[in-house]
Amino acid sequence: MISSLVLVVEDDEEIASLLERYLARAGYRTTKSSTGLTALAHVQRLQPDLILLDIGLPDMDGFDLLTKVRANSTVPVIFLSAMDDSTDKLLGLKLGADDYVTKPFNPQEVVARVGAVLKRTRGVAGNEVIRHDGIEVQLDSHIAIASTEKGRVELPLTATEFRLLVCFVRSPFKTFERASLLDACMPESDALDRTVDTHIANLRRKLATCGQEGYIIAVRGIGYRFARSTGV
Repeated sequence: MISSLVLVVEDDEEIASLLERYLARAGYRTTKSSTGLTALAHVQRLQPDLILLDIGLPDMDGFDLLTKVRANSTVPVIFLSAMDDSTDKLLGLKLGADDYVTKPFNPQEVVARVGAVLKRTRGVAGNEVIRHDGIEVQLDSHIAIASTEKGRVELPLTATEFRLLVCFVRSPFKTFERASLLDACMPESDALDRTVDTHIANLRRKLATCGQEGYIIAVRGIGYRFARSTGV
């Protein structure tokens, strides 16, 4: 079996080489880039399984690069940043990042985060299709489809958004606490409850783009429920 390919986007050669060494020891294939432009070329040509993305790049910041990546790819992304600011973390997650690690970091922790995110991406196994109303989730192929007036449309979800949708579609009408959604979708992360809100907002937006508004209902003081809002 071919090991997962991790693209390390980091302009500090010492940090990039350190990450490559630890990832290689853990059995991952790696390639690296020191600029946003070369990273975009690598994403298109090599199709990595995961990206470790530094925010402070010389030609563009990591937020801009992630936006460009997300225009054509749902590859899992973990941000690396010297900025330990909740606003930056939430912005990264809103743009579609799957996790966020603050510098200075323990490289073993980064490797563990890589494994956890890849597990979330591929961890929903079995030849099973689950459905609720106009939403279909294909667990084996990791595909989510919305039925629209113009036909079936595949939803461009990140790994975390996909796992959230799986939780909801498996148990429609159930009210999930934020903590339980974190445990189910980001078990290795130290993310705060607000992180769930950001991923939920992204999932809502993508559902709405396909004409599937009103599915995710906020339950005040508890969390979220998956069922079409009646507007009452």
